[in-house]
Amino acid sequence: MIEKMKFLSITGPREDFDRVLDQYLSKYDFHLENALSELKNVSDLRPFVEVNPFKDTLNSINLYLNLIDTSTVEDPDPCSMNGVDALLHLLLPQIHEVEEKRTQLTDRRESLLKIQRQLLPFRALEHTMANILDFQFVSKHFGKVAAQYYSNFEKYVDEDENTLFYKCESTPDYIYGVYFVPSTMAAHVEAVYSSLHFEPVDLSSLFTEEIRQDMKEHPVLDAENHPDYFAYIDSQISKIDQEINRTNQQLTNLVNLNKLPLLRAKKRLDIMSSHFEVRKMAAITKEDQSVYFILCGWMTAADAKRFMKESDSDKRIFVVYEDEEVDDFNQAPTKLKNPKIFKPFEMFIRMYGLPATNELDPTIFVALTYTFIFGCMFGDVGQGLVLMIGGFAVYKWRHMDLAAIIGFAGIFSTIFGFLFGSIFGFEDVIPALWLHPVEQMSDLPFVGRLNTVFIIAIAFGMGIILLTMIFNIVNSVHAKSKDVLFDHNGIAGLIFYGAAIAVIVLFMTGNKLPAGIVLLVMFILPLILMALREPLTSLVEKKAKLIEGGKGMFVVQTFFEMFEVLLSYFSNTLSFVRIGAFAVSHAAIMEVVLMLAGAENGAPNWIVIVIGNLVVIGLEGLIVGIQVLRLEYYEMFSRFYRGTGREFKPFLNLKQLHENKK
Repeated sequence: MIEKMKFLSITGPREDFDRVLDQYLSKYDFHLENALSELKNVSDLRPFVEVNPFKDTLNSINLYLNLIDTSTVEDPDPCSMNGVDALLHLLLPQIHEVEEKRTQLTDRRESLLKIQRQLLPFRALEHTMANILDFQFVSKHFGKVAAQYYSNFEKYVDEDENTLFYKCESTPDYIYGVYFVPSTMAAHVEAVYSSLHFEPVDLSSLFTEEIRQDMKEHPVLDAENHPDYFAYIDSQISKIDQEINRTNQQLTNLVNLNKLPLLRAKKRLDIMSSHFEVRKMAAITKEDQSVYFILCGWMTAADAKRFMKESDSDKRIFVVYEDEEVDDFNQAPTKLKNPKIFKPFEMFIRMYGLPATNELDPTIFVALTYTFIFGCMFGDVGQGLVLMIGGFAVYKWRHMDLAAIIGFAGIFSTIFGFLFGSIFGFEDVIPALWLHPVEQMSDLPFVGRLNTVFIIAIAFGMGIILLTMIFNIVNSVHAKSKDVLFDHNGIAGLIFYGAAIAVIVLFMTGNKLPAGIVLLVMFILPLILMALREPLTSLVEKKAKLIEGGKGMFVVQTFFEMFEVLLSYFSNTLSFVRIGAFAVSHAAIMEVVLMLAGAENGAPNWIVIVIGNLVVIGLEGLIVGIQVLRLEYYEMFSRFYRGTGREFKPFLNLKQLHENKK
C-alpha cells in the first residue's frame, strides 16, 4: 500500500526557524522540497543561505572522539547550547595547548627527516661529517652525478691532481659523493664539475646554529669519540617520536576524561548543524520590516493531521496543506506501507521503480505470485525446507531482504513438494497429494496428449494476465488516462482476451460455442476499438485532429500494431509454460541425481545424493528465481505497472536524528 501524502507550506519569523524544527518537525518524517522551485508564483523570494557556525566545531569534536572508544558509553541526552559553550570554553584551551605542542614536535621531526633523507646517501664517508664540515683550507662539495655521465666524470677526476672525489652511495640513476679541492682553486674546479653534470647538495645549510648548539650540548659520539651527525639525527627523531607519543596519550587522556560531556555536546551540535542544512531547502521573504522563512514539503496524511493539530495554537507560524492531487506541485513522493511479512518483497519493487501515488502498489501481488510460482517450479519438501531454514537464518543474522524472500519461497517449495510427493528427489517416500509432474498427462481436443502441469501453467498464466489487465484499468482510472477504454490492456483488451479464454475453455471442455453474433461482439468489436484507439481517444478528448500523420500511414501503422498486439497475447500466455517446464525438469534432474547415486539398486551413495541436492538447490534455485522475476517484470508488470514514483526521503531524517539524541 501507498501512504497518502499531504503537501505542507510552513511560514514563520526567521528567528523562529530553529525553534520550529526542534519543537515540531523533529517529531515527523518530512520530505522537503526546494521552496524556491515549488513557489514559483510567489514574488520576492530569496534563498535562505547562511554559513553553518557549528560545522567546524562539530568536526573538531568528532576528531577528538575518534581518539577514544565510545562504544561502551550509554547513549546520553544532548546538552543545551549553553552547556556546549561552557564545555568548549573550559576544554578547548587545554586541547589546543597539547595540539600546539604536538604540532611543534611534528614540524621539528619533519625538518630532521629532511636532513636524514639528504644525509643518507653520504653515510659511507669514512670521516665524520663534523670533521668534513669543519674543514677550513680545503673546500668540500657534496652532490650527485647522473649515472649516464659518470664515466666521463670519473675520467676527469682521475686525471686532475687538484681535486679528490670520494664516492658514496650509488643508485640506478645517480652516484653520490663529495669532492675536495684547495680553497684557492675552488672556483675553477667548481665550474668544471658543473660542466660534468655534478649537481651540488648543500648539507651545510641543513645544520642550523640551533642544531649545532644542541649537538654540542647533547653530543652523540662514534667509536672514536668524534661527533656523529648521523647518529645524532637518528637519536633526535627517536626522542621526538617518544615525545609525540606522550603528547598523543596526554590528548587521549584529556578527551577520555571529558568523554560524556563531549558526546552530549556532539549530539546537540549534530541537531543544530542539521537545522542549518535544512536552510538550503527553505526560502525567505520580507514583509514590512520583518523577514519570514518558508518551508515546503510532504508528510503522510496522518502526520500532517497531527502536526496541524499540534501547531494550531502557535500564533507565530502559519501552516497550509494541500492534497497530493494539486497540479501546482510536483508529484507526491511515494512511501510504501506494507505488512511486515511482505516488506522484504519491496526490494523487487524498488529494483523496477517505485509506484507513483496514483498507482497500485504491487508489493503484495508480487509476494504472493513470486513465492507461489517459485514453489510450483521448485517443488520439493527437503530442498524447500533447506531454503526456508537457510533463508530465514541469514535474514535474522544479516537482515537481508533477499534472504527473507528465499525463506518464503522455501515455504511454498515445501508445500508443492508435498503436492508433488517429492523429498530430496525421492518420489516414493511420501505420497503425492496432487500429482507427479513428470507422469501426469491429459488429453486435449485438437492438441492431443499433453503434460498436465503445462496445461495448468497456461491456465494460470491466462488468469494472471486477466488480473493484470484489471490492475491496469484501475491504474488508468486513477491517472485519468483515456487508455482505460481502447488500450490493449484496457477494457477493450480485457473483453477480447477474456472472450478468447472463454472460447478456448468451452472448446476444450466439449461445450457449444456462443453464437456468431456473440463472437462478433466479443472478438471483432474489441479489435476494432483497439485498432481505432488513436482517433477514438482524440474524439473523447475533443481534439480537432483525429489522426496524426495521414490516413495511409495510420492504416499501415495500425496493421502492424494489431499484429504485434495479437502476437503479444499469444507469446505472453505461452511464456507461462515455463512454470510447468521447470516443474517437470526439476523432477527429471533429481531422477538423474538419484540414478548417478545408484538409488534404483536400493543402496544409494549418500554422498552423491547430498552433493547433488546442494548443486540443484544452488544452481537450479538461482535459475528458477531469475525466471520467476522475469515473469513478474515482463509478463505482469509490463501490462499495468509504470514505476515512475520517487521515494519519500525525510530530509536529513530529522525525526530519527532527534530520537537518537534522546
